[in-house]
Amino acid sequence: LTLPELFEQQVLDTPDKIAITLGQNSVSYAALNCAANQFARQLQSIGVKPGDLIGVCLERSLSLMVALLGIQKSAAAYVPIDPEYPSERVSYMISDSRASVLIVDSQDTRHTGTLSKSCQLLSMDLEKLKTFSSQSLASLQSPLNPAYVIYTSGSTGNPKGVQITQADLVNFLLSVKDKPGLGQTDSLLAVTTISFDIAGLEIYLPLITGATIVLSRREQASDGASLIRVIQNSGATVMQATPITWRLMLEAGWDGTGLKKVLCGGEAFPVDLANQLKNTSAQIWNLYGPTET
Repeated sequence: LTLPELFEQQVLDTPDKIAITLGQNSVSYAALNCAANQFARQLQSIGVKPGDLIGVCLERSLSLMVALLGIQKSAAAYVPIDPEYPSERVSYMISDSRASVLIVDSQDTRHTGTLSKSCQLLSMDLEKLKTFSSQSLASLQSPLNPAYVIYTSGSTGNPKGVQITQADLVNFLLSVKDKPGLGQTDSLLAVTTISFDIAGLEIYLPLITGATIVLSRREQASDGASLIRVIQNSGATVMQATPITWRLMLEAGWDGTGLKKVLCGGEAFPVDLANQLKNTSAQIWNLYGPTET
């Protein structure tokens, strides 16, 4: 099975359950699925074909999740691009990947005029999606199709794109579903930019297990005190972050309240930090290398 199929199975099981919360806003599994279907049809209407690569340069929002799911439902794949990247890096990634479309927020004009004629600029507009059918699409995906192409930091030269297939992604997610594990009673606080490979766990694992994604805003994800408040207000039970973020939270006075599982990834896990986190009531898990896996 592919990610869209696993997600659609979960939609049938828990249509009315909250899939994503962001501040005071939330969306159910059924509503998220309908919006993703509509976006997939919008992509098809502008000529997107199975196997095409689509650049996604969106802030953390419900629109971002609709875009990622809609792209995969159309059997295309995405190239995650952080909106804070300079235009030169964005242009390089779009050119190098031969992406046919770049999706941006409706108010984002930073990349207008920087793209080649072979790449369309598409503004994300949830209201416009309502003009497209919300019915499920015929499954066009194959396990061997790419799900996304993620770019390295470029610290040793030009960034390089790494292709992750649907089978790769599903293998990883089903493994993590088993251990450390995630269930319908869980809420996972997502703090990682989609341009970083560990984000795949945060944005997809809840959606195939019936859990809820608590989506943090960019400014919250880099502030320890803000993250503590999000945990308190949202009832999040699981969070994955880099060692730097866990240090920020401990320095801001977090005592482990709220979370049942702490997942640390993205960098080597320092022993002193592991020992500090062991003083909380949560399970502590060291995760590393999702792209390699």
